[in-house]
Amino acid sequence: FDMLPKKEVIKLTNEIAKLEKYLGGVKDMKKLPGALFIIDPRKERNAIMEARKLHIPIVAIVDTNCDPDEVDYIIPGNDDAIRAIKLIAATIANAVQEGRQGTDFTPAAVQEVTEEVIETKEEE
Repeated sequence: FDMLPKKEVIKLTNEIAKLEKYLGGVKDMKKLPGALFIIDPRKERNAIMEARKLHIPIVAIVDTNCDPDEVDYIIPGNDDAIRAIKLIAATIANAVQEGRQGTDFTPAAVQEVTEEVIETKEEE
């Protein structure tokens, strides 16, 4: 950087900062993600194309203005409404946290949940 003009140093510094901002988390990744969650597939076209190349499953909120063929697991919803996005994203985040905690899926736990579902259906 010492031998470059000030203008080029500023340009390179800005480019390095931009790359660090957008790609900084990638260098810390040990392996590829198991899935990719996208809010608006139309705006995140590059992420979808990269995930397709790396065979990463895509979960996305798909509105009427998006192509559902690009997404592996479709969540129909309004990707423009902030409240809808918050609700769906919070639900997905909670499901991921529950999955990482290792929910008890022993036969007794499954039987208990099944009995609860049957009881609620009988009450209706």
